[in-house]
Amino acid sequence: MDPRSQEDPSKELERLAEEQLSNLEAEGQERVRNGKRRRERVVSLYAAGAVQSPEDHYYAALVMLYGEEIGHFDLARQLARSSAHDGEERAWSVFAAAWDRGLIARGQPQRFGTQFVREQGHWSLGGVDEQTTDAERAFYAVPPLWVQRQNLEQIRRREEAPGD
Repeated sequence: MDPRSQEDPSKELERLAEEQLSNLEAEGQERVRNGKRRRERVVSLYAAGAVQSPEDHYYAALVMLYGEEIGHFDLARQLARSSAHDGEERAWSVFAAAWDRGLIARGQPQRFGTQFVREQGHWSLGGVDEQTTDAERAFYAVPPLWVQRQNLEQIRRREEAPGD
């Protein structure tokens, strides 16, 4: 019997989110398998009604944010919205990132500019809705677009640095 089967759902969600974040730099099939396992567990807990507190919703949203399908991003956005509306301030930026990931997955420009994407072998912000203001970004705890563009330039410089 798996000792984690008796784990408190809130503690398990927190652990799954921490595992997800620590696994971001990993590569290969193991990373993909582990991410899929975590998402399946979050969906299972959610379906069982075990995702209850604002923190639970936040941690569940973090796991789903790193999914591979539109449904994953939509669920992350829904979970983050619920968490943020119930007082979990950290969830606003997850909400914005999930919204952007969902838009990109649908072939649309992102709203907030939270996502860096590969285009023709180089990092880019891709399309960003120019109607979204930096004040709106600030509401969702997202840096201004000019800061995101500076971050993108730093990523490009590191990538192009000789010897790397």
